Amino acid sequence: MLLQTLKNSQITDNEISELMISQEKVAHVQSNNPLDHALLVLIKSGYTSIPVLDKEYKVQGQVGKAQILDSILGMERIEMERLHEYFVSDVMTTKVPRMKKDETFGKALMLSINHPFVCIEDNEGAFLGIMTRRSILALIHRHLEKI
Repeated sequence: MLLQTLKNSQITDNEISELMISQEKVAHVQSNNPLDHALLVLIKSGYTSIPVLDKEYKVQGQVGKAQILDSILGMERIEMERLHEYFVSDVMTTKVPRMKKDETFGKALMLSINHPFVCIEDNEGAFLGIMTRRSILALIHRHLEKI
């Protein structure tokens, strides 16, 4: 019933560009960064997961606090001193939800079910920004209040 209500309100036809956080404002790391740097970026930004970009600003993957902490988890303690021994490429996941800027909100909604954010790319694959699950839910909430 909720999905039908959203379809009837034409929210799923909206372009996602209006909800996108531009790449200049998105915390990110590169695959060759050490894990201590990535953890610092994650802690300072307040995010649990961030995109991994290459030098041409193309999405390579994503890395999160859980992946980093798992890599330094010892048998009896967290071995923080080992953070500098690993790089982002050692722990990142390459499965990242991606969309083109001109695709619709309906696709973003589907992709956000299992991911905290969706990466937005141009037609050449350059990173433009992200759309967070929070912004998706906020838009749905606004539309439901109007109905």
